[in-house]
Amino acid sequence: MNITLLYASAPRTVHALSLDVPAGCHLEQALERAGWMDRFPEVRTLPTGIWNHKAGRDTVLREGDRVEVYRLLRVDPKVARRERFVGQGARGAGLFAQRRPGSKAGY
Repeated sequence: MNITLLYASAPRTVHALSLDVPAGCHLEQALERAGWMDRFPEVRTLPTGIWNHKAGRDTVLREGDRVEVYRLLRVDPKVARRERFVGQGARGAGLFAQRRPGSKAGY
């Protein structure tokens, strides 16, 4: 079976590997066969998925699967969006240019 392994170890850095594994191979076994457990020790504790769907390490792989290792978020997306909006809203343009006095940005 041919599968693809993906891991973004840092922003704008993606490690991709096409790997041939035997039928009945588990996700964890594929990571070990690729040598990623030694090369990237943090992979042991990070969440994994197949084709953008969360999957456990004991999931049996199928032909053509794309195995992904996910990094943890550094910033909550809601907080990041609110902070970006504060900077954009300060110019006085956009949908929320006319805010009520004392209200939060984006509300």
